[in-house]
Amino acid sequence: MSTDHRIPTTRLGGPTGPEVGVQGLGCMGMSFAYGPTDAAEARATLERALELGVTMYDTADAYGAGENETFLAPFVAAHRDEITIATKFGLAVDPEDNTKRIIDNDPAYIRQCVDDSLRRLGVDVIDLYYMHRRALHVPVEETVGVMAELVAAGKVKQLGLSEVTGGELRAAQAVHPIAAVQSEWSLFSRDIEAGVVPAVAESGATLVAYSPLGRGFLTGAFASAEKDLDATDFRRHQPRFNGANAEANGALLDPVREVARTRGVTLGQVALAWVQQQAQVHGVGVVPIPGTRRRTRVEENTAATQLVLSASELALLEPIAERVAGPRYADMTFTSAGRE
Repeated sequence: MSTDHRIPTTRLGGPTGPEVGVQGLGCMGMSFAYGPTDAAEARATLERALELGVTMYDTADAYGAGENETFLAPFVAAHRDEITIATKFGLAVDPEDNTKRIIDNDPAYIRQCVDDSLRRLGVDVIDLYYMHRRALHVPVEETVGVMAELVAAGKVKQLGLSEVTGGELRAAQAVHPIAAVQSEWSLFSRDIEAGVVPAVAESGATLVAYSPLGRGFLTGAFASAEKDLDATDFRRHQPRFNGANAEANGALLDPVREVARTRGVTLGQVALAWVQQQAQVHGVGVVPIPGTRRRTRVEENTAATQLVLSASELALLEPIAERVAGPRYADMTFTSAGRE
């Protein structure tokens, strides 16, 4: 498949939303979570993605305690009218233990977070602002009410929610339109199909699929996090990528390899094509946001938008998710699946 094909577009949050490429770019790994990075190559990757039609760039204040937003600022400034910048609030790394997360949806905290993100990104308005995770003691209606104030103040254009249940999305929609729901969705992670995806389809929001490559595992890039990845890589703390789980899950890649070999594409392209085709399967807008920090990978990833899997190929891939060993996170209480 051509690596110079400009990807198709879709509307974020329905027919009146901004036009974005059907594949976005997850920027977290450029400065956080996945070990050492080459900043120059990461910046070149941002530019190459835009050349290929990727126009939605995803970050969060939690990624390196604001470092990722600051890293993106020069790129955002150079292409402000061409791109949609999405960032998030509500999740932070515990300074005492970097394997733990702190969730905060306090109204004063949200108001401070948006101002900090605006400053770090160097923008007057954030295109898409997500609640990164939900603090269970705060009603989602209250949080979205504060977020709606940010829209009224001109600091934010559209609102998003990450890892919410279908019921939480419906409650939020009663307060303010929600343009996007971000959740993990891949051949390895399909729990959202039970309740979240139908609610997103019903609402008219776009499903932004993070980790569509199973955090790299679906590409065959590594077989065991503890053996193959840098000591600072947070995947070493995710159950499904370690020990016996990793070994069992590695065997699940065989049908992905079979499709890839038959079609003359990579494993990652099969995985991305599968996620993209869920738009037709479930009648919902889908924008996967695979993360990468290399130009060759973004070329490979965007080329996957040209791949359409057959019914027989989809059937071959169908059983994978139910056989996956280990949860997405060690603590699933902060995910939609932990509350559905």
